[in-house]
Amino acid sequence: QVQVVESGGGLVQAGGSLRLSCAASGRTSGVYRMGWFRQAPAKEREFVGSISWSGSSAVYADSVKGRFTISRDNDKNTVYLQMNRLKPEDTAVYSCAASRSGYAGSRVVDYDYWGQGTQVTVSS
Repeated sequence: QVQVVESGGGLVQAGGSLRLSCAASGRTSGVYRMGWFRQAPAKEREFVGSISWSGSSAVYADSVKGRFTISRDNDKNTVYLQMNRLKPEDTAVYSCAASRSGYAGSRVVDYDYWGQGTQVTVSS
């Protein structure tokens, strides 16, 4: 099993920045990719981006490209989501997920282990 725990959510004004962390533990030797998703009230869970376990390749949803950056600290088994130029429409619960596949999937079903999520609220 792999445990995934997010942290770093909070309240920020529009135009501001926030960094989320995602710590993976347990049998991480079987993890090949980490992804970030978000879910706003009354909306479906939406792919934000993902990064390979080695940290060598990242992909992003068009809605966040150029504003969000995913990175990885190999020593800490931690993935980060740096969010800049935040907008009120970025308000959501952000969840981190781990995949046993190296495929850079953007669907919920492409990921095997999920964290509980952390709330991000962007005020206008």
